[in-house]
Amino acid sequence: MELNKKVVAFVCTHNSCRSIMAEGFMRHFAGEEFDVYSAGTEEYSKPKPLAIEVMEDKGIDMSHARSKLLSELPDYVDVLITMGCGVECPYVPTSHREDWGLDDPSGHPKVEFEKTRDIIENLVLDLRDRIKDNRL
Repeated sequence: MELNKKVVAFVCTHNSCRSIMAEGFMRHFAGEEFDVYSAGTEEYSKPKPLAIEVMEDKGIDMSHARSKLLSELPDYVDVLITMGCGVECPYVPTSHREDWGLDDPSGHPKVEFEKTRDIIENLVLDLRDRIKDNRL
């Protein structure tokens, strides 16, 4: 983690789909500007293959993707985004928190993963711009 860089983290239940997609997009669009993380509230073995596939279909490098727990986040996060997991996220010290309320496409066909990916892409671009413009 570099000093003076904003720390952005995306949190979901398993860190296997939505939060990993968001991390991938933010790394792609602003990885030089922010320190970007994702994590889950529950242990999970690995990212969903369709989540990785639909991101790679858009040319997003997902080589970083692995399911991680909250304990792997830095001690302080500037911006914390939860994905609408329907669970109470444990306390993570942050100056800004928001929930994106996204449905989990897990167990559905690839087209649902693509829809979720496209929503996340737009949300990440908006988030990036709000952070850069000091609108948070």
